[in-house]
Amino acid sequence: MPENTKIMDKEAMGRALMRIAHEILEKNKGSQGLCLVGIRTRGVYLAERINACIKSIEGKELPLGILDITLYRDDLTMVDTQPIVKETLIDFDLSDKKVVLIDDVLFTGRTVRAALNALNDFGRPAGIQLAVLIDRGHRELPIRADFVGKNLPTSLDQNVKVVLKDVDDKEDEVYIKNRA
Repeated sequence: MPENTKIMDKEAMGRALMRIAHEILEKNKGSQGLCLVGIRTRGVYLAERINACIKSIEGKELPLGILDITLYRDDLTMVDTQPIVKETLIDFDLSDKKVVLIDDVLFTGRTVRAALNALNDFGRPAGIQLAVLIDRGHRELPIRADFVGKNLPTSLDQNVKVVLKDVDDKEDEVYIKNRA
């Protein structure tokens, strides 16, 4: 495989996010009682885009939260001696809501586990569902996504990179990169 292999372009990403929005609404029989929570960093931007898709379908926006999981990571001491903690912003009550947790790539499941622990600090939702743009496999924990933009089997020698215009100042794309 070449150094970088493009898996999704802007159009494919848009279609995947619209499909995820439709699947969320179908599974939950509409938008009643739903809210979206994006995991920093790219999950937040994907959550905003899914919310825009839902608005185009249902005519209303859902409550949208931002979750920073830095202090909930099980590898915190391995990542950095001075981790940068960013703001978590969930300004609505999660109690009795169906929360759709959104991230860019599902890999080992550890990020999602940290996010589930963090969400507990904000109430007791009626349920939590997981939406990811890419599921690359290699789970270390028994976690699966409810909504997936693309299943992308990878080797452990590869990295999956999601590039978003909102945060990377480059055109939206997903690519696989072989580790050096």
